[in-house]
Amino acid sequence: MRLSKITTRTGDDGSTGLADGMRLDKDHARITALGSVDELNSQLGVLLAEPLVQDIRTVLLQIQHDLFDLGGALALPGQDVFAETKLTWLDEQITRYNANLSPLREFILPGGSRAGALCHVARSVARRAERDLVSLAHSESGTHHEAAPHNALPYLNRLSDLLFVLCRVINQAQAAQETLWQRSG
Repeated sequence: MRLSKITTRTGDDGSTGLADGMRLDKDHARITALGSVDELNSQLGVLLAEPLVQDIRTVLLQIQHDLFDLGGALALPGQDVFAETKLTWLDEQITRYNANLSPLREFILPGGSRAGALCHVARSVARRAERDLVSLAHSESGTHHEAAPHNALPYLNRLSDLLFVLCRVINQAQAAQETLWQRSG
């Protein structure tokens, strides 16, 4: 049993423990990045509660596993445990799903079907997780260990791209109209 005791009270003082035993304040940049990755994973769980075609469901489940791995890598500072193959896989999925979409001549507004809109929320959370990882890298630059796991920043960047493509694919599959942004003035 990996988690036999959920309530430990060790975080009652505003700190939390990393996998290596180190304790950090809950507002530390590393914990903020971990929290954003966790929130993204949870948002994908909400999206997975919607009716989706099986191949997209499979992709999203793989991403959830990858995000859990990323959280683990963030919880082990100095351990480079986030594989480059995850980045290559994302690139393949972007190419695969974008192949049958019409080119965009303008930005689209988040929305469409409920599942498409939830995917847009996940995309924006992925962008925040990416920004939080950059903040972590800046806050820990010059330390004895790499702040962000190798491949993590490109992974989150590509993931938000894939989620944008999947928003469009989901909306197309559910016959939901995309709303193009209209410039004011």
